Amino acid sequence: MFNFSWGVLFVLVNFTFFLICYKFFGRKGLYAWIGVATVVANIQVAKTIDMFGIVMTLGNTMYVSLYMTSDLLNEKFGREEARKAVWFGFFTLIMTTVIMQMVLVFEPQKGDFAQDAMQKLFGLMPRLALGSLTAYFISQFLDVQLYAWIRKFYPDRNQLWIRNNGSTMVSSFVDTLIFCTIAFAGLYSLTEWLEILFTTYIAKFVLTAVGTPFLYIARNFKHPEDEAALLKSAS
Repeated sequence: MFNFSWGVLFVLVNFTFFLICYKFFGRKGLYAWIGVATVVANIQVAKTIDMFGIVMTLGNTMYVSLYMTSDLLNEKFGREEARKAVWFGFFTLIMTTVIMQMVLVFEPQKGDFAQDAMQKLFGLMPRLALGSLTAYFISQFLDVQLYAWIRKFYPDRNQLWIRNNGSTMVSSFVDTLIFCTIAFAGLYSLTEWLEILFTTYIAKFVLTAVGTPFLYIARNFKHPEDEAALLKSAS
């Protein structure tokens, strides 16, 4: 029960920081969020927790916030801007993986206490990163395309929830399937793997719905630099 109540607070804090990031830093803040969330999610996913007797991985909240970010960019600035953000997140993950693997190669000093912990956390990162890179690349670009496609049929301002939930719920399943296959296949029994797969997707499904009101709030924020850029591109 503690993990559930703490998880509710955790989700609210994460999505609130997402709003703050966009409110104060505008479109640049969304790019920054993509970079940070991509790295943090891939660190968090190494930790598994028990919630109501079900094995779950962390990182789901951050992953869902990535879809929220690309959908917000798509909504306000267009498909090309969303694609650019996806490429930025892809680069951030590659950069972090390469640099952290180089860090682990350094010989630690006798009194060093961090090497073992870092080895455990980032030692699995190549496999996690391969799963993340593949899943991220495919699912995020799929989300951008789906969002734009759904928008053709549901273009009204009050239909944002259809565009957001429709694109994210499909692409997040693709993301979960690819990631779990590459990152966890063979590490867990088939039963545990299926449990992680379905609980992870269900968590993302619920989090997408929970994040929708935050997306509506974020869409109404106006940032001077962004508004000026939009007016310039429209003229």
